[in-house]
Amino acid sequence: MPKYMIQASYTGDGTKGLLKEGGAKRRATVEANVKSAGGTLEAFYFAFGEADAFVIVDFPDNATAAALSMAVNASGAVALKTHVLLTPEEIDRATKKSVKYRAPGKK
Repeated sequence: MPKYMIQASYTGDGTKGLLKEGGAKRRATVEANVKSAGGTLEAFYFAFGEADAFVIVDFPDNATAAALSMAVNASGAVALKTHVLLTPEEIDRATKKSVKYRAPGKK
């Protein structure tokens, strides 16, 4: 299954909910949400800085990852950025592929 890193930033209302529920309950809720979409939760960490949490998940496909991201973002409590993660072996395969590319302004 494809792997994704989700960067989550809580809004004011989302932070109020986190203060009320606590971190462990939030992780359990996220794990249940991911599982209901056919995925698995690999890691969940809270953080300081631009993002409040980083989550690593496996989903069956990009459409599933997008569906969960849209549902969460639509709640208004959390803003997500979802990043597709690639294994070193996938990068090895990519380095073997030839593609044509022209940089902007170049002939």
